[in-house]
Amino acid sequence: MAMTNDDFLDRLSTLLGESGVLRDPNDIARYVSDWAGDTLGTPLAVARPANTEQVAEVVRRCSEHDIAMTPQGGHSGLVAGALPAANGQELVISLERLNSVRAIDPVNFTITVDAGCILENVKLAAAEHDCDFPLSLGAQGSCQIGGNIATNAGGLNVLRYGMMRELVLGLEVVLPDGRVWESLDALHKDNRGYDLQQLFLGSEGTLGIVTGAVLKLSPRLTQNRTALLGLPSVQAVIDLYGLARRDCCDLLTAFELIPRRCIELAIEATPELRDPLESAYPWYVLMEVAATGPIDLSAMLEQLLEKGMEREWVLDGALASSDTQSAQLWQFRESMLEGQRRRGKHLRTDISVPISALPDFVTQASETVMAASPECEIIAYGHVGDGNLHFNILPPMAMADSEKKAHLHDLEERLFDVLDDFHGSISAEHGIGRTKQAPYLARLSPLEQELVQGVKTLFDPKGLMNPGRILPADD
Repeated sequence: MAMTNDDFLDRLSTLLGESGVLRDPNDIARYVSDWAGDTLGTPLAVARPANTEQVAEVVRRCSEHDIAMTPQGGHSGLVAGALPAANGQELVISLERLNSVRAIDPVNFTITVDAGCILENVKLAAAEHDCDFPLSLGAQGSCQIGGNIATNAGGLNVLRYGMMRELVLGLEVVLPDGRVWESLDALHKDNRGYDLQQLFLGSEGTLGIVTGAVLKLSPRLTQNRTALLGLPSVQAVIDLYGLARRDCCDLLTAFELIPRRCIELAIEATPELRDPLESAYPWYVLMEVAATGPIDLSAMLEQLLEKGMEREWVLDGALASSDTQSAQLWQFRESMLEGQRRRGKHLRTDISVPISALPDFVTQASETVMAASPECEIIAYGHVGDGNLHFNILPPMAMADSEKKAHLHDLEERLFDVLDDFHGSISAEHGIGRTKQAPYLARLSPLEQELVQGVKTLFDPKGLMNPGRILPADD
């Protein structure tokens, strides 16, 4: 007699305890939506293992009984990659109880953590040892390290420290059949054959479940200087960035492109904010330099801005003279996201092009979108230092909600067609998940499809690990 789902879950409850398996709809409500408010379906249940051994046993049992699995972190994804399917047959495996810092080595500049550790807690643990874990995200108070690894997270400091791919030295992963692959050696240099861990970075939980990681730390920064600048054009922003990269070298930590509309959205979302400069400007740059040791950052930044003003790239600016003022300037970057979300359904993108191509891309993409939808609103902002642009589109205010989805999909296709002309990427940091699967597959060559499918089949021959994300689910 075949085992029923209820029998299977009963046995999981015996393994994990009653609080380790959630079945009641009220208990699982927070596991079926993400930061953007997207909701797809209801899981078979939510399993909450407390350690690597329990994760491995849950996965082994799922493999034996052909039950699909959805690894889940901190619910901060934006491409529906960690949301359960609508068929009610996927077991969500939450890593939230795996939240221990296993070890810190301040001489080796490494920290070993469970995958369920909240990013902010990892940063705080590193700071206690005069170190810094430099990944910086708006969701760092809720996102988990395992999710950061699975999505190869980027964030605000990529131009100085790189993506998550550059910050991981070792991994512990439960494979789709329940076996555990462990490579937590904390080596800064290791050239022994194929680098298997890189396959899991950015795999979105489709090849296995990350349960632990060795992360690379940096010396704790002792000083920083922040500036919010007004500029006349995207070209001026790129020109200033080139100058900043040369004059500030590796001390440049962040260089954010912000259009005027985002400043307005931030003020709408956070009324205590005031316009940062005396006049309004078409474009703004939020930049930061940071260092350890006796370096005069103020003089460095002032000299840079003097050059920028002489060349008429910078029209005005505000320099923070304290940590409080710096936090106030960064509040614009955080609040503008909430301002967009309050506008309801809109198109979110995370595309990338070569940095030098940003001005031409913004111009051509804007012309294409406005020609198709003159009443829409374009919100183009992003991380200049890595060419990552969030070219977001707010649909016309008067448009009925029932029409918005098809309209935004049409605009996305037009936008991606322009992106193809620039040899850009449809996803610079959010990943593929479900929402970007179709445009991703459409842009893979036959050879790439063969290789990608081959990797998936090698690790997950049954197709049970996060099916339907990145690649279509098996029938």
